[in-house]
This record gives sequence, structure tokens and C-alpha cells, in this order.
Amino acid sequence: MLTFNDVLKNSFRETLFSETLTTTQLVMAILVTGVIALYIFFCYRVMTRKTFYSRSFNVSLVAMAILTAGVILTIRSSLVVSLGMVGALSIVRFRTAIREPMDLIFMFWSICIGIMCGAGLAEVAVFTSLAVTFFLILLDRIPAAAAPMLLVVNTEKNTETDEKIRSVIRSHDPHFKVKTRTVTASGIDMIFEVRVRDDIALSDEIAKIGGVTGVSLMSHDGEATF
Repeated sequence: MLTFNDVLKNSFRETLFSETLTTTQLVMAILVTGVIALYIFFCYRVMTRKTFYSRSFNVSLVAMAILTAGVILTIRSSLVVSLGMVGALSIVRFRTAIREPMDLIFMFWSICIGIMCGAGLAEVAVFTSLAVTFFLILLDRIPAAAAPMLLVVNTEKNTETDEKIRSVIRSHDPHFKVKTRTVTASGIDMIFEVRVRDDIALSDEIAKIGGVTGVSLMSHDGEATF
């Protein structure tokens, strides 16, 4: 007669080998992962907007997806091996900083594809890849707000000149912001944050104001605020 301990031992032995995978299943999982990873490769090549295209990073996306699928297949085949692999991977540290947010998205996409295909959910991987591509293209076509520009004006110490400058800026951008106003012995230095369509007209109008000694209009790479 089997006792509770015998049933518990037998159940634990059965879980040591979670699933028996055939060679066909392994090959098909790796092939499907490779095909979807190549799709990610071409998507990254087309969608990237960086000045310098990193081919090595793009190639690493394909290898990452296949390696992740291999890890998931190993975990499916043996519980003991999966526990050892978790312990081994826990000591790995990646110190390379990802500065471009889109690179991080593609990296996470590649890892997720490897997990899905390794778990035998190729249909989910295909659907997810198509959905990600659709929304990336859709969001990329939405026009972004114009980034603000910094207007630097150098003037003599004169209150009337200050008011005239603000009046001209207000005619081009009613919602301008004064970032800094520095008073020195030689004059006043002011920096305004503006959003204008005709930057040349704005700078020319301010330069014609009496008491203005210098005008500079600069764009910056900061995020546009709404």
C-alpha cells in the first residue's frame, strides 16, 4: 500500500524531467525563432533613426533570440538543469548601458520572442511581432511637437528695451518662457524659451530694437514638453 510519502516521492521524480522534447520539436523551435529574429533584424534596420547604424547590435538581436529559445527549451526538458541554469545566470552582469530607448525595445522584443518560441508558443510570437511592428509604424507616423528653441538676447540696461523685446517675442509666441535674466555691469543677458515658425523674422525684429547688442537663437535636443 502506497503511503503519502511514496506518492510525494514519485511525484517529485516525475517533475525532475518536466517534458520530453523530440529532435523535431527542438529543430522547429530554433528555426521558427531564427525566422522571427531575422524579421526583427530587418525591422531594426528599417526603423532605426540613429545617425550611426550599429550592425553588431542588430546581429546580436538574432543571436539573443536563439540563445533565449535554447535556454527555455532546456528548462522545459529538465527541472534539475533549469535550477542549475538559474543559479548560473544569476551571476551574469551586463554593464553595457543602452542609451537609445528604441534599442532597449528591440532587445526586449528579441528576448520575448526567444521565450515564446522556446515555450512552444510560436503563434503568440508571430502575432506579437506583427502587433509591435504595426504600432511602431503607427506611432512613428504621428507628427511630434516642435521642440522649443532658446533665444539669447544681450541688451543694455534699459527697461524700455526689455519691454520691447518681450512684446516682439509675444507676437510670435504668446506662451514664451523666461529661462534666465542676468544683470551685469555691461548690460542684461536674457534667455527665452520659444516655439516659433519663422525664427529668422523673430531674430531680425529683435536685432532692430534699440539697445540690443546681440541676438542668438539656438535649438536643443531636449524632449518636447506638452
